[in-house]
Amino acid sequence: MTAKDLFQETYTALSANKARSGLTMLGIVIGIGSVIAMVSIGQGAQGTIQTSIEGLGSNLLTIIPGFIQPGRGIVSSGRGAAQTLKNEDIEVLREMPGVAEVAPEFNRRFQITSPSGNNTNSTVIGTTPEYLVVRNIALRSGSFITEAQLRNLGRVAALGPTVAKDLFGEEDPVGKPIRVNKANFRVIGVLETKGSAGFFNPDDTIFVPLSTMQKILAGVDYLSTIAVSVRNKDEMQQAQDEAAYRLSLKHRVDPEAPDFSIVSQADILGALTEVTDTFTIFLASIAGISLVVGGIGIMNMMLTTVTERTREIGLRKAIGAKSRDINMQFLAEAVALTFLGGFFGVVLGWLIALAVSQFAGIVTQVSFSSIVLAFGVSAAIGIIFGYYPARRAASLNPIEALRYE
Repeated sequence: MTAKDLFQETYTALSANKARSGLTMLGIVIGIGSVIAMVSIGQGAQGTIQTSIEGLGSNLLTIIPGFIQPGRGIVSSGRGAAQTLKNEDIEVLREMPGVAEVAPEFNRRFQITSPSGNNTNSTVIGTTPEYLVVRNIALRSGSFITEAQLRNLGRVAALGPTVAKDLFGEEDPVGKPIRVNKANFRVIGVLETKGSAGFFNPDDTIFVPLSTMQKILAGVDYLSTIAVSVRNKDEMQQAQDEAAYRLSLKHRVDPEAPDFSIVSQADILGALTEVTDTFTIFLASIAGISLVVGGIGIMNMMLTTVTERTREIGLRKAIGAKSRDINMQFLAEAVALTFLGGFFGVVLGWLIALAVSQFAGIVTQVSFSSIVLAFGVSAAIGIIFGYYPARRAASLNPIEALRYE
């Protein structure tokens, strides 16, 4: 039997009962569509997470007080673990080779009010001029904190766009006064909109000089975080190890159990990617159950078809058709059903992903690999669930088949 004959016989057999063929394909269509949609949502989520993490800063190392133990998060590690980062640590990190900028931070939430009476409760971050570069933040208007303001305990503030709108509406806040925790400040700049990155939203934040934050607003002598920007991405691990070694010496603690933790972008991205991968596989596995159901449906239809066409099989064998030809014919019908189902399933999955992106605001990404996987799974289902009916048709005795009523 030639390929052309096989194609014609397959088309004739499937089009003879279009309703049954369509309903049989429906399980494959739904299964493939669900898998494509779930995988595209998962891949889109990974892309969004990666963009958000990279938006926090370029080649960023984040140093926080407390020691992160696997499975326990940040825990106390000796006396005063939550206050172990000091201003003296900044110079130790700045002297490291490969470091571009160092931006210390201390943050706390305060009530902020404007002269018009508008108020908001936002995060106030005390930091240094390097913060803009390290955290990859741009100014929309005005200026940011300067070294002179840092030395002179300047009562100046740069506002995130959300805070600026809450306090001043559509007015330009630059040059206007605000009160932060009952202390008077002057607005010197407004930042560009950046968007939320996990639990932190720089748009809903106020930035003041670190010295002012520590001595006037909070009355502390320690830091919440130190952000370190590394010049070369390839030197990230080396810089992380060097920072851990130098800070351990400075704090006089065991490098194996320090009173601080250093987290890189790769660490955060790896942890979040692992979560999204697990979630995507879980959802795709659930959706894949419908593929098994669809395969069983194909097997059921093919077995029914073999029974209905028993006399036809006997006649074909009687005029010289080989068992291999009969086997190929029925196997081709099963594979054709799954391939058609796979095609329409890919279209359905793409439409679902597009609808989710359009109406739910969730970024989706349909990759070529997921489409190839869908067609591969479709072909496998056709072969696996079509093999037994095809083998059963090929093994029929021609004489008994011709006698079948």
